[in-house]
Amino acid sequence: MTETVRVAVPRKGRPLEAVLERFATTDEAAEVADEITSTLRFEKSVTKGHTHPDADVYQRLSEYSDLSDPAAPEYTLLRDDREGMPRRIVFDSVELEYDEVTIHLVGREEPFRALRTHEFGLGFDSADLVLEEVVKLQPEGLESIADINARIDPMDTDVRVVSGLGDTVYHTLMADPEILPPKSNLDRDFVADYAGDLCISPRYERLVEAVLGTRCLDDVSFVYPEEGPEEEASIADTGLGVYLTMTGSTARDFGLVLGEHLFPSETVLMENVAEATEAAEAVKEIVAGPELETALKI
Repeated sequence: MTETVRVAVPRKGRPLEAVLERFATTDEAAEVADEITSTLRFEKSVTKGHTHPDADVYQRLSEYSDLSDPAAPEYTLLRDDREGMPRRIVFDSVELEYDEVTIHLVGREEPFRALRTHEFGLGFDSADLVLEEVVKLQPEGLESIADINARIDPMDTDVRVVSGLGDTVYHTLMADPEILPPKSNLDRDFVADYAGDLCISPRYERLVEAVLGTRCLDDVSFVYPEEGPEEEASIADTGLGVYLTMTGSTARDFGLVLGEHLFPSETVLMENVAEATEAAEAVKEIVAGPELETALKI
């Protein structure tokens, strides 16, 4: 009889899709992963008002969740934070069978915090949350998982980052070219010598402090984008900023120069080291195999 390992995962969006892709290593698991992904993409379209199905949300929920089959995906309803607070169907649970272990993926709104409270031994969430919540701020910035884990106080949490999943977007420096001296590079050293405003999203203040290091920000004041326009527009007005980007095309539309990729924002596999088991090690092998391409792999 195989052992069951419960794993906390996001309930929707790109992070959940990245997790499902990593577990789709058998034909059966790939079929289940595709079913969950397509269902949630359809429901996202409904929530955004792009799709208008005949069946109401409760009818669709009953169609998606086959409670007579313990291996079938299950879904649940959450209030979406959009105007009017519509109900949204999100992922709840599924079991995937492998030779050595049964993996029970369990949807959580905050997987990282579920690991911190020892509800799970393994889980997936954004690397950004780790930086925002438990990484100590130091004069020097950080660039790798090794840096992240080294700055987690073991008295604060037993959670450690194992690896990224490769669904990478970057926190990237962006600037109006007029503030850059000739032949200068837009990188950490430039910010260290810079005095003035730096435009960032309010939720990323602590993350940016951790990534750049407090010494780099001695003469820098954070300012925040106004609601409404693209954040790149606010960065262009400010002159210098940090924002998430994959290709940088929108930033270039506003005349911004792209600089150093400060830190990769990936979905990461995390473990609560106090809850480590042999079966959990098998799960880590499935997820973080040698072929995984990730900017955050140790």
